Amino acid sequence: MPGQGRRSLRLGEIASRLGGRVAGDPKVLIRQVGSLERAGPGQIAFLGNSRFRAKLAATRAAAIVLAPADARLTALPRIVCDNPYAYFARVSQLFNPVTTQPPGVHPSACVSPGTRLGARVSIGAGCVIGRDVSLGDDSCLYPGVVVYPACSIGARVVVHSGAVIGADGFGIAQEAGRWIKIPQIGRVVIGDDVEIGANTTIDRGTIDDTVIEDGVKLDNQIQIGHNVRVGAHTAMAGCVAVAGSADIGRHCTIGAAALILGHLRIVDAVHISAGTVISRSLLKPGTYTGVFPSDDNASWARNTAWVRHLAELAGRVRALERRRSSRKVKKHG
Repeated sequence: MPGQGRRSLRLGEIASRLGGRVAGDPKVLIRQVGSLERAGPGQIAFLGNSRFRAKLAATRAAAIVLAPADARLTALPRIVCDNPYAYFARVSQLFNPVTTQPPGVHPSACVSPGTRLGARVSIGAGCVIGRDVSLGDDSCLYPGVVVYPACSIGARVVVHSGAVIGADGFGIAQEAGRWIKIPQIGRVVIGDDVEIGANTTIDRGTIDDTVIEDGVKLDNQIQIGHNVRVGAHTAMAGCVAVAGSADIGRHCTIGAAALILGHLRIVDAVHISAGTVISRSLLKPGTYTGVFPSDDNASWARNTAWVRHLAELAGRVRALERRRSSRKVKKHG
């Protein structure tokens, strides 16, 4: 289990490692993290939103992480910091190391010749690693991961069970009513500090590489098509699908089950809501949301065009109503 066998830390020791200001007893011992509702002795919880003050009042946690504005809401020992959620994540890492699978290659794993393994790499049971793959220091592949030939995975990467990296992209051309396969000769190149969820698939490029930059976080059951680029520190929730050759910027967030069509560009700091279909490039940072019923394509395209102009039409209607009201006033004045 995570955290088993790890020593306790005093609250002051945690703050000395991670920063923040201690209020209350700095000597209280912490051995694990917990939620406000269920934490008990020896556990530290966090308050990320003042709306949960009632849970804070009832918690049995040994200590709390909270923001300066909430520091007076409890008399419990506490660490005061600017971003309690991120701080709590780092506290959890102290007690629950990201790589819990022991280093080494499991006897049932198949590692092909020419594979380059960094220091302290962990490859779980049943993994299959193709020829000429490189895997950086401290990376962890959980059981059942498949990495196709020539792919490159950086340092401190975590790949969860069932993920497939480097399978052929969906490259086919039609001729005389039949499909002709286009050889997929690119690679998948994954940067450092990336996490890839269970059963997620990342296709290799057709000619150029599919690239996942540093710090990207991919949830479970995501499909990344060939020649896609995902910018550094972008995060995607479960069941997102990204079609081939999409170029996604840095520090983006993409909600569950969102769809991004191929050959589109999304700039940095774009946030896409769950279930949204992105059918055009997004060239301005911000939040994008769209849910629209299905219809025959011609009707859908026509109605979507009208929807995009609703705000403009509403403004014109309001202007007409104001002019009409003004005329009435003059007439009866």
